[in-house]
Amino acid sequence: MTAVYTLYELELAIATYPEQWRPLVLTNGCFDLLHVGHVRYLNAAKTYGKTLVVGLNSDHSVGQIKPHKAGSPPRPIIPETQRAEVIAALKAVDGVVIFNETTANHLIKTLKPDIYVKGGDYTLSTLPEAPTVQAYGGQIELVKIEISTSTSGIIEYISRNKL
Repeated sequence: MTAVYTLYELELAIATYPEQWRPLVLTNGCFDLLHVGHVRYLNAAKTYGKTLVVGLNSDHSVGQIKPHKAGSPPRPIIPETQRAEVIAALKAVDGVVIFNETTANHLIKTLKPDIYVKGGDYTLSTLPEAPTVQAYGGQIELVKIEISTSTSGIIEYISRNKL
């Protein structure tokens, strides 16, 4: 079932075969330079439901979320189609959908996941998607992964050391 979908294709698949998709878990992010923290996070997210869909920020939206810093390459490092293919190849992931917005609110309104998962660095009051999930009665889970690896840290290390 793992595949990269358009939002329309995914919406249709879920509506046509809800028993294959529900309870549906949705998470989202940039997932540029995939690392062990990402893998652990996605594995944890999958435990909340039957299927895990990852909303992947498009190249355009990553550029808006992670503005260019002097001395570092512009983000994303890896193009959206390649990031989507890598994420879709993970065992925990059942589907990937690329989206252009800086938040996942449109994805959430369209797919109405049973459970929306984000990292433990958020709280319900700082999570921009929380009101959208709460509006239809969805569940929100905040997952804390203890690891010091971050994509920004990797990029800074490479830039600093001219690797």
